[in-house]
Amino acid sequence: MSHTITVRLGRELAEWLEESARRAGVPQGRIVREQLEKARSASRRQAFLRLAGTVRGPRDLSSRKGFSRP
Repeated sequence: MSHTITVRLGRELAEWLEESARRAGVPQGRIVREQLEKARSASRRQAFLRLAGTVRGPRDLSSRKGFSRP
């Protein structure tokens, strides 16, 4: 690891982290890193949503010329 940070947690969150790490048998830092990676990958998957509602066109794509059935 190349970068260390300090995070202050509330009592409840600190207790949850400690208990979760104890049950899983892993260091608390690993749980924090895994959750940060999970949040980062989720934000990448959702990036396209910033474009929602910005495309102009017909409300019903089946009304476009060339796509209607006779």
